[in-house]
Amino acid sequence: MKAELVERFNELFGSKGDTLAYFAPGRVNLIGEHTDYNGGHVFPCALTLGTYGVVRKREDRRVRFFSMNFEDLGMIETSLDDLIPDDKAGWTNYPKGVMWAFEKRGFKLDHGLDILIYGNIPNGSGLSSSASLEVLTGIIIKDIYGFELSMIDIALIGQDAENSFNGMNCGIMDQFASAMGKKDHAIFLDTSTLHYEYAPVILEHAKIVIVNSKVKHSLVDSAYNDRRNECEEAVKELQEVVNIQKLGELSEDQFEQYQDVISSEVRRKRAKHAVYENQRTVKAVQALKENDIVTFGKLMNASHVSLRDDYEVSCEEVDVLVDLAWNTKGVAGARITGGGFGGCTVNIVENDAVEPFIQHIGTAYEEKVGHKAEFYVVDIGDGAHAL
Repeated sequence: MKAELVERFNELFGSKGDTLAYFAPGRVNLIGEHTDYNGGHVFPCALTLGTYGVVRKREDRRVRFFSMNFEDLGMIETSLDDLIPDDKAGWTNYPKGVMWAFEKRGFKLDHGLDILIYGNIPNGSGLSSSASLEVLTGIIIKDIYGFELSMIDIALIGQDAENSFNGMNCGIMDQFASAMGKKDHAIFLDTSTLHYEYAPVILEHAKIVIVNSKVKHSLVDSAYNDRRNECEEAVKELQEVVNIQKLGELSEDQFEQYQDVISSEVRRKRAKHAVYENQRTVKAVQALKENDIVTFGKLMNASHVSLRDDYEVSCEEVDVLVDLAWNTKGVAGARITGGGFGGCTVNIVENDAVEPFIQHIGTAYEEKVGHKAEFYVVDIGDGAHAL
């Protein structure tokens, strides 16, 4: 892969000068959805799918981008003196945002770059292609300019770029998983403190199968920000009766005790999901440590019901995939993963059932919705690194 990308880079940008190559993974979240900006726990893992970058220093302040995924857009140029969001910049707003976030922190980018990008995360799948690109840009800048930063710093810079430059009010989970991933482990992360531990994902008799619904409804960004605002409003109401800063601080019993202070039924449902999903995540990690895949699967299923009914971020096509999985032999658990309104489901499937699962669900889904799903039997990989 590296040799092919370097060859393509040299075709586009010329062969004069040293090139460096990097990789940052996408992620799948096993459980703990929409809890990261609510101060709760998440349980993502890095994938072996991700975004590759080849880069070379320039002498001037120009930055030239080329994506092998969007070849028809050609070379997109900007300047380090022009790091502002621009609709015409398309996908390059993500790396530009990271450059902007570095400069905002006082890290001086004193020369430009030529950057070739190639990603094998399916676009719009909810497997964090944008966070992968942000973390990739972060490690390129850290390395090329010689900045002293931790990988957690890189994740936080990526999150800031997405929040403040690109206007997507995401939590820390996606960037953290891409930066801090570890092969064959998921990350049990407390998003309120950034305390984390690696939990081995040892599925002796099962595989993680991601199913891409191949739909992405256009309201995802605005609805995501709406959900965050609804939770923040619920916290303000709860603060009248209990001392909290985030919903993740509440136990289930405390929520039941205080929920009536939330005046809107919609906000009450959103808050209930955030509280109960956080507790499900804690229980799920404990179940995995005890190799109790049955309990882990039941918690995944309950997570989907909550995301569908209380948080209302699922959609018809994804619900079809999950319902089919729940009724397929050999499936321990299935749920929507990612921001919602399309994208992917994550499924724990017994080894012997993987091929029948793909065949049955592939056929039934196409019959029900009129187009094909895509299936990925995934491995858990390492976080972002130089190649």
